Amino acid sequence: MHEQKRVDVKVWDPLIRLLHWSLVASFFSAYFSEEDLLDLHVYAGYLVLGLVIFRVVRGFVGSRHARFSDFVRPPAVVIDYLRDVVTFRARRYLGHNPAGGVMVVVLLVMLFLICVSGLVLYGADESAGPLAAMMAGVGEFWIDALEEVHEFLANFTLLLVLFHVIGVLLATRQHHENLVYSMITGYKRRLE
Repeated sequence: MHEQKRVDVKVWDPLIRLLHWSLVASFFSAYFSEEDLLDLHVYAGYLVLGLVIFRVVRGFVGSRHARFSDFVRPPAVVIDYLRDVVTFRARRYLGHNPAGGVMVVVLLVMLFLICVSGLVLYGADESAGPLAAMMAGVGEFWIDALEEVHEFLANFTLLLVLFHVIGVLLATRQHHENLVYSMITGYKRRLE
């Protein structure tokens, strides 16, 4: 009897992997810098916005598994997949699974909303950034409200990131495949 050799296939292209880890680094840089290091916070926020826009473009013209058409599925498929996860019968996907696909879209939307609220707040509170002229003269009530919205969006996104990591760990366990390693190397085990 001979041993079967594992065959890996390229799934995540270098741009997607770089984009993923750059989003992680820039989001956490912005999240933990806030007012103490406002310049770092602002530049990290601009980077997040640029990366989100780039990721959306890659979602339409990127490599196969980077495209939204590869992983955005109808709600019924996502619900069925989550039910299978709970019963440990979830099908393995080469790209994003249905729950992962939803998470990608939700995280992109949330990151975009954080950036927009940050730009509006930066213009109102610091009279700086591309929206400064439009936000000139906004009262303290609105500045406080904008700050609350911006902080809520950031904290909610952090919670989503936690769910994302839990999902990655769960899928790693269920399918005996290190998904973090795959997002570093770009390779996954071929579908059987």
